[in-house]
Amino acid sequence: MNRSSSLLFAIGLIGSITQLSAQTPPRIQIDLEQFIERLFPIQDEELDYESIYEVMLQVYLNPISINDADAEVLQASYLLNPTQISNLIRYRNEHGPFISLYELQAVPDFDLQTIYNLVPFLSLGRGDLGNTKRFWERVHSEEQAYLLLRHRRTWETRKGFTPADTSSTGRISSRYLGDQNDLYVRFRIQHSRDFSLGLTLDKDAGEQFILDKKTARYGFNFLSFHLTRYEVGKWKTISLGDFQVSFGQGLVYGAGYGFGKGSETISTVRKSSVGITPYTAALEFGFFRGLGATYRYKNWNNTWVFSYAPRDGRVAESIDSLESSDSFISSFSESGLHRTPSELSTKNRLRELSLGSNLQYTSSNRKFHIGGNILHTKFDRRWQRTATPYNQFEYSGIQNSIGSIYSSYNWKNFYLFGESAISQSGGTGTVLGFISSLSKQIDISFLWRNYDRDFHSFYGNAFAESTRPINERGAYLGIQIRPNLKWKVNSYFDLFRFPWLRYRAYSPSSGQEWLTRISYQPNRNLLAFFQIRNEKKDRNLPDSGEPGLVYRLATMNKTNGLISLEYQVSKTLFIRSRFLFSSVEFNEVRTNGFMILQDAQYSFNKFRFTGRIALFDTDDYENRQYTFENNVLWTFSLPANSGQGMRYYLLGQYHFNSQLTGYIRFSRTNYTDRESISSGLQEISFPHQTETTFLLRYILHR
Repeated sequence: MNRSSSLLFAIGLIGSITQLSAQTPPRIQIDLEQFIERLFPIQDEELDYESIYEVMLQVYLNPISINDADAEVLQASYLLNPTQISNLIRYRNEHGPFISLYELQAVPDFDLQTIYNLVPFLSLGRGDLGNTKRFWERVHSEEQAYLLLRHRRTWETRKGFTPADTSSTGRISSRYLGDQNDLYVRFRIQHSRDFSLGLTLDKDAGEQFILDKKTARYGFNFLSFHLTRYEVGKWKTISLGDFQVSFGQGLVYGAGYGFGKGSETISTVRKSSVGITPYTAALEFGFFRGLGATYRYKNWNNTWVFSYAPRDGRVAESIDSLESSDSFISSFSESGLHRTPSELSTKNRLRELSLGSNLQYTSSNRKFHIGGNILHTKFDRRWQRTATPYNQFEYSGIQNSIGSIYSSYNWKNFYLFGESAISQSGGTGTVLGFISSLSKQIDISFLWRNYDRDFHSFYGNAFAESTRPINERGAYLGIQIRPNLKWKVNSYFDLFRFPWLRYRAYSPSSGQEWLTRISYQPNRNLLAFFQIRNEKKDRNLPDSGEPGLVYRLATMNKTNGLISLEYQVSKTLFIRSRFLFSSVEFNEVRTNGFMILQDAQYSFNKFRFTGRIALFDTDDYENRQYTFENNVLWTFSLPANSGQGMRYYLLGQYHFNSQLTGYIRFSRTNYTDRESISSGLQEISFPHQTETTFLLRYILHR
């Protein structure tokens, strides 16, 4: 089939949707919570979902250029298998650049559902800009320019906001310095693959809204800024301010997130070299602050990173034999919270200097990549951890260097990838794997990793059972089977071992994990699936109190299950029903938990309402039930429900006009097994917790 007939065929299939003259279909507004939930239907507290949400948001807001993207970048969408990637590149090489995204229907193995899911993350590239204006003129006239204002508050008074009391020793108790309001402001102007300019301000509940240069509080507690340019002559990317970097498999540059294991058992096992991306989240760690730039010369890209960023940490004093004091960092703080005098004393207590580089070669056919990373980090104070049995090989010192070599190759129906790194300590980390389409119905993935106990990577976020790539060896095997268009089976098995001690396991240990999900989707309006996951991992037994006994380990056997039914009743009404359950067996004791929920979404005119009511009952915190919740625009919600009670929320959205949209959300959790919630300064002296969220989005140039 030649280009003309291919394009006519594609346009004919969906001519009823849009005008024939359109090159790029209207952007499909997607629900990112649902998209991430597809990757992770069973949640785990060890994943940083807020970072994942923010990164996927950036992929959505900066679509992949289908005419420029190589196999490495296409894999970053997590929606294509190796066969589809190979066919897309082959089609593009044979027929030239795509002139419409609808032309994807002419690419072998691209079905309508795949195209529907993929289109929101694609563009035709710089050629679709059709704009010869100067840079600042483009910034001034860009339609993708908006201002977000968000307010959140828990209405029950936490102990931290009550008047301070005095103990029997005369010591005045600590309290939060600020009020109960959580305030967030984001301003951004961007055009895909052209530029991005943004400012983010954030104040958490309990933090003061105050001007104090000494503690870098300028009203808001956190301020982030970036200016990123793309395709400036031979400069592929230039970023000033806050940014993140991702190359290879995340052993050196992990871009602050890692997808890990989920029901998407194939594509998420590997990371993509997306390079420099703007940092727009409100998390106060895991990003560079300074200058990052990528220079392109023929098939080579060279990236440089310079960062000088403040970091939170707790400072301690040591006294040597001459009774002179020396300050050092005993621990880093990644909470980003500065509500009490103690928390505020950790703010910006040290400076982190980072100098790094990446050199990457891409073959002419764009199927082969090879590159190298190097990153040197230096602190202005020594980092000396408080000694514990499990952290003897963790990093301590004032500087660290790490380097790696990585490569990937798209060969027929196989996508091969790997990276190997070594840190200043001599510890090494290695990731090797492949993704393959054995047939149109079967895809498989395999990944092997080995991280030494003294492998130190501050910005690494490679595939791992633990939250960081350290002290772990493991092998992962995933499979996806599509017997027909209606049914799909995803499954994985992961075997891992920890050669040294770790938190809550004071002995070398091992474990395994498997997951199976069976999905049935007879049409676009109905989706049903059943999923079950089992994990076995060693953990310390409780202290028996007997003297002389060392720590003993026992295996924790945890099972999570989920049954889900989603139905698009009409264009205006969507419903979802779910039943979640869990079982935990440890030290010859079995506990259980479950949650049942009902969602509904209804739209009419300029309104949209989304609601949920859920009942939960768990024997203990180990059986807590995680489930994504719809929230106001670009806000993430994943509460952990434990004990007995009911949770419900209602989210309303109203389009005032083409420029202004408002959101308001009310949520409440009622417990029947307690008289108070949480503890310490977060304690609420009621069996219920109520939260509201209000957001306004104003689009400047419409």
